[in-house]
Amino acid sequence: MRAIESGVSIPLSSVKPLDGQVRYRAFCVQAMRQALARGPTVRRDRSPVSGAALEPFGSVEGLEYRRCPDTDSLFLAELPEAATWARLLREVAQQRFAPAGDDSQLTQLRADHVYAPKLEWIQDTLRMHGLQRPSLLEAATPPSAMSRLLEDSGRFSAVTVVDEMALAHGAPAGPGAGPAEVVMLLESLDRVDDPRGLLEGVARRLPEGGLVFATALVSSGFDMAVLGLDNLYLCPPDRTNCFSLSGLARLLIEAGFGLIEVSTPGVLDVEVVQAHLHRDPTIRLSLFERQLIGSTDAAREQLQAFLQRGGLSSFARVVAKKLAAAGDAGTHSKRNQEGKVTR
Repeated sequence: MRAIESGVSIPLSSVKPLDGQVRYRAFCVQAMRQALARGPTVRRDRSPVSGAALEPFGSVEGLEYRRCPDTDSLFLAELPEAATWARLLREVAQQRFAPAGDDSQLTQLRADHVYAPKLEWIQDTLRMHGLQRPSLLEAATPPSAMSRLLEDSGRFSAVTVVDEMALAHGAPAGPGAGPAEVVMLLESLDRVDDPRGLLEGVARRLPEGGLVFATALVSSGFDMAVLGLDNLYLCPPDRTNCFSLSGLARLLIEAGFGLIEVSTPGVLDVEVVQAHLHRDPTIRLSLFERQLIGSTDAAREQLQAFLQRGGLSSFARVVAKKLAAAGDAGTHSKRNQEGKVTR
């Protein structure tokens, strides 16, 4: 199994500046509260990974998160029903890519530093596996920032975007959404209300040996672990599920996939903590953590490199392949899922 380290350095302001995240987070929290108020809601008492009873963890803007005791993954405790959740994801996606909330320079920087490296990662992996112009299915909530880049690359015989919630719940996915040789899940597992259901939907679309490319922000990464509930990038619906790296790997394995690559090539953990500390000098950090963040540029760069090598960055990448039995069992057992309608 491969683990990748990146030597690329990207400033936080080039991809997800904290001030912009604060505004986006406020929109998400308000939209989330409105969706919950419309009811009915579903309470998640069991871990989507292991089925263990979830334990109290804390709240983000009054929205409760609970912890999986087996994997240290974090899960939003209360969600709207699936149809309302799908509408919320569409509303938030429109806001995320709204021109009014972004400028052209930042859009280009994200294209260069976020989306292009993901395409390069996929292309390099396909070459290693001898796959030439495979068909690709992207599970996302439209609009997709990647679909045009994928199509323009010329590396795929077909590129189809399927609504991630439809795929997770077995709903018709629309015209052209047939089997694919490759599936891409860019933080989809972080957003959907049923991550195991999403993987089962993916398995039904893939042949044996078909590849899944997944990314996620993981709770075991440095900035997530250090900042905890004070991390402004931790909020629903984007971080409805905040898996640990081991929890993410376990979820894929138990859904019938074999792991090819599990890496944390993130480059922003240290700078994210630094930006939070600059914004709020009273934020809860230990003396040693403050010393780390206040050290020299060279020391911070070495720390970030160490986090990458040790699987301790909050940005995770996984490549997995479908094994023979994946997707054959039909709908998964609800013992691992959220469970009961509360109103």
